[in-house]
Amino acid sequence: MTLTSALEDLRSTTLKAVAGGLRRLEYLSGLKDAAGNYSHWGLAKVHGELAAAKALAEEHRVVTSNLLAMPMSFLLEDLDQSSQQAGMPALAYLERLRARGMELLPAESSVGYARHLSSALHALWCLAKAHPQFSSRLGV
Repeated sequence: MTLTSALEDLRSTTLKAVAGGLRRLEYLSGLKDAAGNYSHWGLAKVHGELAAAKALAEEHRVVTSNLLAMPMSFLLEDLDQSSQQAGMPALAYLERLRARGMELLPAESSVGYARHLSSALHALWCLAKAHPQFSSRLGV
């Protein structure tokens, strides 16, 4: 018998080890197949496949919404943290994210949501590239 929900388990164990919202977005999107179904072996083993899939979908929506509501200054800090965890320079990391496009979004996201994410990633990339004061901090 488990004492926590699948969502609480996901947040307190799996995602605790993933630094940065952009990195979490990338991680969660990687747990979604082409049909938009989420799977995580460990969560499914403990909580069942349906509960695990629902928790992953919910957290993917939350992480995406939080990132899209975040001021650019905070996104720059998040980029620093996320790209460091990915072991990549910030601009290279952003290019990787931008290349994934719609794949990064939660299942059944609207076109408007996709445009918002694309615009945010593009603005973040331009900001990081255009301001040399960020280059040493962001690993550019």
